Amino acid sequence: MRNTCYSTHQAYEQPAVRSALSGKLLLLTLFLPIASFAQTTRDVSGKVTDATGTGLPGVTVLVTGTQIGASTGADGSFRLQVPATATSLTVSFVGYAKQTVDITGKSTVTIALKDDAQALGDVVVVGYGSVQKSDLTGAVSTLGPKDFNKGTFTSPDQLIQGRTSGVQITQNSGQPGGASTIRIRGNSAVTGTGQPLYVVDGVPLDGRSARPGLNTSAGDSPDSNPLNFLNPADIESLTVLKDASATAIYGSRAAYGVVLITTKRGKIGEAKLDIGVSGGFSHIMRRIDVLNADQYRQALTYYGAPASNDKGLSNDALGAILQTAPLQNYTAAVSGGNENARYRLSVGYLDQKGIVKKTDFKKYSANFVTNVKFLESKKLGVDMNITASQTREQLAPITNNGDFRGSLIGQALQWNPTDSLYSANGLPVSRLGSTTINPVAQQQYYDDNSRVTTALASISPYYKFTDWLEYRALVAINYSTGMRRTSIDQRLNISDYQQFGYAAIGTNELQTQQMTHTLNFNKKVTPDLNVNALLGYEYTKFGFSGTNLSGRGPANSDGTPKGFGTYGLDYTNYLQYSNPSGRLISSFVDPVTELQSFFGRAILNYKDRYLLTATLRADGSTKFGDNNKYGYFPSVSAAWDISQEEFLKSKYEALNQLKLRVGYGRTGNQEFPAGSARDQFVFLPNNGGISRTTNANADLKWQSDEQYNAGIDVAMFNNRVTLTADYFYKRTTDLLYPNIPGFPAAPGGSSVVWQNLPGNIVNKGVELLLGVTAVDGQRFGLNFNANATFVHNNVSGLPATLIIQTGTLSGQGLSGVLAETIQNGQPLNGFYLPTYNGLNSTTGIYNDFTPASYVGNPNPTAIAGLSTTIRFAKLSLTANFNGVFGNKIYNNTFNSVLNVSQIRGGRNISLAEYQSGVKESVANAVTPSTRYLESGNFVKLSNVTLSYALGDIGKVFKGASIYAIGQNLFVITKYRGFDPEVNTNKSSGVVPSAGIDYTGYPTARTFTFGLNFSL
Repeated sequence: MRNTCYSTHQAYEQPAVRSALSGKLLLLTLFLPIASFAQTTRDVSGKVTDATGTGLPGVTVLVTGTQIGASTGADGSFRLQVPATATSLTVSFVGYAKQTVDITGKSTVTIALKDDAQALGDVVVVGYGSVQKSDLTGAVSTLGPKDFNKGTFTSPDQLIQGRTSGVQITQNSGQPGGASTIRIRGNSAVTGTGQPLYVVDGVPLDGRSARPGLNTSAGDSPDSNPLNFLNPADIESLTVLKDASATAIYGSRAAYGVVLITTKRGKIGEAKLDIGVSGGFSHIMRRIDVLNADQYRQALTYYGAPASNDKGLSNDALGAILQTAPLQNYTAAVSGGNENARYRLSVGYLDQKGIVKKTDFKKYSANFVTNVKFLESKKLGVDMNITASQTREQLAPITNNGDFRGSLIGQALQWNPTDSLYSANGLPVSRLGSTTINPVAQQQYYDDNSRVTTALASISPYYKFTDWLEYRALVAINYSTGMRRTSIDQRLNISDYQQFGYAAIGTNELQTQQMTHTLNFNKKVTPDLNVNALLGYEYTKFGFSGTNLSGRGPANSDGTPKGFGTYGLDYTNYLQYSNPSGRLISSFVDPVTELQSFFGRAILNYKDRYLLTATLRADGSTKFGDNNKYGYFPSVSAAWDISQEEFLKSKYEALNQLKLRVGYGRTGNQEFPAGSARDQFVFLPNNGGISRTTNANADLKWQSDEQYNAGIDVAMFNNRVTLTADYFYKRTTDLLYPNIPGFPAAPGGSSVVWQNLPGNIVNKGVELLLGVTAVDGQRFGLNFNANATFVHNNVSGLPATLIIQTGTLSGQGLSGVLAETIQNGQPLNGFYLPTYNGLNSTTGIYNDFTPASYVGNPNPTAIAGLSTTIRFAKLSLTANFNGVFGNKIYNNTFNSVLNVSQIRGGRNISLAEYQSGVKESVANAVTPSTRYLESGNFVKLSNVTLSYALGDIGKVFKGASIYAIGQNLFVITKYRGFDPEVNTNKSSGVVPSAGIDYTGYPTARTFTFGLNFSL
């Protein structure tokens, strides 16, 4: 039985054992491939961030050459298993450049993606579209946030000062929000401003500010910057189109170059809130040296001036009107979305006090951008952009052309340092009947406030018929309204207003409407040939109008002053109380200007090495005469990318790009007053009748610019060394000018006739742009960017009898003096002055002056910029220099305000003149001459930025960074004024000036401290 039982057990056990063995074998069979796979794979984890260190969600991370990959999480982190043999990951995300990262021997990586605009093969915004940078054939410079100047700026043009070749940006004054002068490839403006055309997200701007002007008996006020309505924190890129092959697509408005401003868009991902907070202070960068009280007393004896001029005190008048000025700046932007709908909403607030007391610039801004796609195919989409802002300025009584009484800065410089600034009652000294004005009284008794509200809105629907054919429309409106209230207290001793007071209210309205249709074609028509073509139609309408009310305080019945009184209200709040006989009501409306345009462009790319671009635009403008309703503006350019040729690829692996470019084009300028080709009349104030202002000219047309360009682009060592060089030749003809001698006046009317002058203005030169990334390690980096431009300017072909004069000098003894001319054989606005031959060593009287002649060029012959960045771990230091060379500045301030003769009348003088070593006679007349023509050469340390990337702080704060910025830290120059970077508007009529300095608002040195982070 036992055996039987045993046998039975055996019979049952053997199948069980076999089953168990089979299971183990099956597990082993399954485990071996897994074990084998484990031995051939490894884990790689990491984080993908943007340039600020903020994690990017939804980024695609793939093992290069495979479909193995993952997407990043909310904080930008990822983890995936990669084959053991994998050496790199490919990272891609919409709006950023695709990047390949080496993972050889690494288990963790941190990847910082660059915006598309930072990549060499990126897409560059050009007129009415965009192209691959590699397809460019013209002279184009694009700068993004990493290239921008850092600091507190009121307008975006300041972001690129000194940062690109061929572009000179001059801050006309230190007034926050003040205008800039921008010259692209030299100066060629005989009339108008000579400023480039600004285009914001496809919408060309009018170029004017809606802030009303002011013209009291004390003079005109400096202009406001028309770009103040934009928040620099909202700018994604600035593209400068320099040669005609790039600018001709904008036709009759592009003679002075084009600046394309692109605002930021939302990026795909979860909603992200970016916040920036900064604050700081400003003080005067550089003072003009005048006599202090002790030196003044010595000078009275030295010059034999009346001893009674010594008032026994010691005061610093300039210091009394200046301050250390605080600033604060806040920005916030929320953005996000998916592939079908992206959005970005930003708001900003800037409050920058001026270094002159009672000056201030405030800006409230908002921007909303959305990009939405519709239909299952996503072929239908719409882009919408709304920018709204309000700027508020408190302005100082600083004028372009103050008379012998001067304006605030001139009054402070020449105030007797031994005299009192305040009376015993604490109020400023104001001596009625005296023509010497206490700057403290001028400041306290003068109020000038402006408010400009601007809205720029556009909607752009589009439909993609195919991947290579797209129709797009753009409808836009730019509306701006400005109000200005100015009052002068009756206690101020300005002879026109003392004991009366003065009040003025001005309002302006500026409006531009635009409708654009474009059809874009971009396709490889053969394996070797790609065609990028554009056809378009555009209609634009411009309107500008305004109203001004002003008046003096009332008078008694016998005509003696009664005045506005001192009721605690600003005089503009009861202007109706003004004297009816001195009240002025005026209004204006420009003739509506309409511009109708047809344009086209074709870019041919053959084998990625032979490139050809052709452009044609036809502009019909109501500004032109009846016989020249349309202007035609063609351009053609070509490029050869030699680095794509096999004979170079195989031999010079370090060479990434070697491109040769040539181009020709013609552009125009219609920057002359609306209606100038017609008979125009004006209503004179106070029912004074009607007067003719211009005579019709049916042949009036645009000013023409022809430009030739030849350039080379080089990139080496994995794009760590880049060089761009261009030669340009620009010839301006058909010069716009009124009042041509010999043209008959209309019967009983004006002789003002706008015509096209014969003649040429030639600007030719060379531009160089060099970039070097010397070190680009994970912990340490060092790079340099340098640019230089050399320009020669000359006028020729004008009628032999015509010499155009401009450059009005101001101040006591200089009434009606013009210091500049436009004539053959000289640069534009050449200084035309008597030559100073020193002083008689015995009498101190002027030696005879050499008769007036050409004596100097106000236009720089060379401009340069240098930027360097040093990065160590999370710490980064950037320094920017810019310089100007070869130009002269006329120091109108020293000529009329600080000359030695002023001490005889109890005013202050220049310390330099007192210490000159030659005793000058106080009887010398105020004479314009080369004595006050000074070198405008300078090198300025314009910006130093020290930043530290804190990165993520906890789970809330992402990509945080802190920074400290210094602006206008020092300037190296021999110029004796506040700053050689100056261009006071000293135009004569419609003819602009250049290089004249007259008691302008001093330049500020600014320090800013800030924090940026995301939530």
